[in-house]
Amino acid sequence: MMPSGQSQTTSNLQWHRIRIIENPLFRYSLILLTLAYLLWSASTLEINWPRIANGIPRAANMFARMVPPDFSRWSLLLRGMLESVQMALAASFFGMLLAIPLGLCGASNLVSRPVYLVARTIIILSRTFHEIVIAILFVKIFGFGPLAGLLTLIIASTSFISKMLAEDIENMLPGHLEAIRATGASFPKLLIYCILPQVLPRYIGVSIYRLDANIRHSTVVGIVGAGGIGQVLAASFSRYDYDFSLAILLTIIALVFLGEFFSNWVRGHLR
Repeated sequence: MMPSGQSQTTSNLQWHRIRIIENPLFRYSLILLTLAYLLWSASTLEINWPRIANGIPRAANMFARMVPPDFSRWSLLLRGMLESVQMALAASFFGMLLAIPLGLCGASNLVSRPVYLVARTIIILSRTFHEIVIAILFVKIFGFGPLAGLLTLIIASTSFISKMLAEDIENMLPGHLEAIRATGASFPKLLIYCILPQVLPRYIGVSIYRLDANIRHSTVVGIVGAGGIGQVLAASFSRYDYDFSLAILLTIIALVFLGEFFSNWVRGHLR
């Protein structure tokens, strides 16, 4: 016969379904309302099925014209790829630098309330719009070219890294900050001996991830004219030069794979 203490332990280890909404009437009503909303949303899409049917032969023709890929204009391909890499590296570098003061000022446990609110407002505003929207704005201001893409990626990198940095500082154990402050240490010493050792690995890891993301995003912003290999891709599609478009797409895939490999290699050495 199983002892009573062991029986209680076994019953405590049994799996129980976790219910977010305990009231079954409210739970099933919410499910039905969600399904009804999805069906209503699907009915308002106004899908043009004849247009889709007509597009299938055009897609087949486009894919057929893509093969084999045309690498004869490799100089144009290489120039666009190098431009994208340069944009990603420069944007990641300046984003890492600008994110440090913005992230420090965005930590509520480190600065005064007014400074915190200003920094958080800047972070929120810079994260409000997608990179495409910001790239279109800079293209309108500075014209076509890599400058618009570089500024776009700098804003995206700064906002992303600073938000992660501020949240990491806020999630620190309060005892560490209080212990250093109790010694009468200045703010630079607080950064060097308390904050830096705890947030540096995470900061470097997030920055490397952002570099990987910037390589992909440099292609996307280039489609709207913000430089890089994406601009070359958009031009090839507009000329119906599909075999060269496939060569560009394969180059982009190789570039993203290299960025992912480099990111994993750096993160592996940080562990």
